[in-house]
Amino acid sequence: MEDDSPVIYGLEFQARALTPQTAETDAIRFLVGTQSLKYDNQIHIIDFDDENNIINKNVLLHQVGEIWHISTSPADKGVLATCYNKTADSRVLTCAAVWRMPEESEPGSHESPDESSSTAHALELLCDLDHATHGSTACVVWEPTGDGRRVVSLADNHLLLWDLQPSGSQAVLASSASLEGKGQLRFTAGRWSPHHNCTQVATANDSTVRGWDTRSMSQIYCIENAHGQLVRDLDFNPNKQYYLASCGDDCKVKFWDTRNVTEPVKTLEEHSHWVWNVRYNHSHDQLVLTGSSDSRVILSNMLSISSEPFGHLVDDDDLSDPEERRSEDKSQEPPQDGVIATYEEHEDSVYAVDWSSADPWLFASLSYDGRLVINRVPRALKYHILL
Repeated sequence: MEDDSPVIYGLEFQARALTPQTAETDAIRFLVGTQSLKYDNQIHIIDFDDENNIINKNVLLHQVGEIWHISTSPADKGVLATCYNKTADSRVLTCAAVWRMPEESEPGSHESPDESSSTAHALELLCDLDHATHGSTACVVWEPTGDGRRVVSLADNHLLLWDLQPSGSQAVLASSASLEGKGQLRFTAGRWSPHHNCTQVATANDSTVRGWDTRSMSQIYCIENAHGQLVRDLDFNPNKQYYLASCGDDCKVKFWDTRNVTEPVKTLEEHSHWVWNVRYNHSHDQLVLTGSSDSRVILSNMLSISSEPFGHLVDDDDLSDPEERRSEDKSQEPPQDGVIATYEEHEDSVYAVDWSSADPWLFASLSYDGRLVINRVPRALKYHILL
């Protein structure tokens, strides 16, 4: 039975890395990476059974270090990339690697949530993406479509495009670009556009957002001072090719048309602390999720800049009755943008939010204390969008 109440899962460690299993379009599955300095870190594979409203989990060991970022292959369910901390010569480096999950790591429905992780399997290392000269890796982004062979990693001030070999055991650096300028420039976030034949990547460094062409590794647009403070995250509208969302430490979420970046198209100011994450719904791009260190997750309706700004248009021929036509004219006024719902199940900073890749009405959020919350779009809105 579909129920609007949230489902909560607690990890025993702190955590800030969350991703849906992108290649999985049947089961509702999320991966969460932990941050523990004392114990072996883990990746929890969370399967949500929406019929019975319960969570099944499986735990994989990630022994190399605490996980700062996690992303999954769009083509192979078993492959993922992590960015993790490693101490070398009394320096802490954030490295990146591509891993394969063991075959038997499908979450078992018999496992109780309190069962110890002594049966945890280790991940199989496919290849490292770090290059000693490139510094600490902020994130790894997969090419959105295709065979899962191309990834971009952002390491300090370097944008690195990698080709993964068919065996997966080696990554070849295909091309790279660097930020030039004064001071210590460092990328904080990146996103690969699903449009333009997957030839564009957007990156954030400090308060600037840049667009890059992956064929020439040259800059195609630059939004200086996109936010008053550090830009934390970016996401592309899946249905409108020039639209990009950004969020940052100025508590704002901004929406940009990359053809004209002098002003944002729209700005949201609903959070009261840093906004760590912004995510467009994959199917219905008016639905936008944000997570913040004010401990709240906000679901907003950005209809006016979506691919269906007036909802579903009704054909005039269907309205033969003049009375019906008059009432229809009134309802054709564009609906208002605004907050649909605020979710307050977290008690700590929400570092990650993401939509399920299998169910467009379901999303997960993760706070630093290890609390994962699975929520749904309110049913009334769901049917309003669908009907």
